[in-house]
Amino acid sequence: MSTIEKVNFEVPTKDQVSANNQAIFENLKKGVGFVPNLYAAYAYNDTALGDYLTLQNRKSTLKAKEREIINLVVSQVNDCRYCQSAHTALGKMNGFTEEQILEIRSGVASFDAKFDALAKFVKNIVINRGKPATEATQALFEAGYNKANLVDIIMVIGDKIISNFLHGTTQVPIDFPVAPEL
Repeated sequence: MSTIEKVNFEVPTKDQVSANNQAIFENLKKGVGFVPNLYAAYAYNDTALGDYLTLQNRKSTLKAKEREIINLVVSQVNDCRYCQSAHTALGKMNGFTEEQILEIRSGVASFDAKFDALAKFVKNIVINRGKPATEATQALFEAGYNKANLVDIIMVIGDKIISNFLHGTTQVPIDFPVAPEL
């Protein structure tokens, strides 16, 4: 049995990335106040950071709170501490309480029927690797979501899986207040 050594991924600095990514770093500093370490990890590739930000900021039928529910549930299912932490902070900025965020991460939102159907659907589809139970999909539609929303939900799930996998591989340091364990 061989032991696999951990690959060391340092967070690239502005001077270590392409001119294209340097410009994105500057825009992130202006808009967010800093360059999150996971975003910097995308900059190992000349186009990935810009591509990812385009995907993340695409026009959607979903509200910000709904996108955060998806981000929190997916990050919990995939055990991504970085994304759990980042989206706990963003969830609070979008009006969720600490208690609501913890509940959402578990795949439930008992405080709102529509959010509850969304959280349960997202947990179900991610655990079942893209093949949700019929009941979960029916409950999503019964709660008021439509087919356009479903496509957007799956787009956000894909977006978050990309980040979860990138952090799972790179293990760049978490630069948000660390979310509590469930």
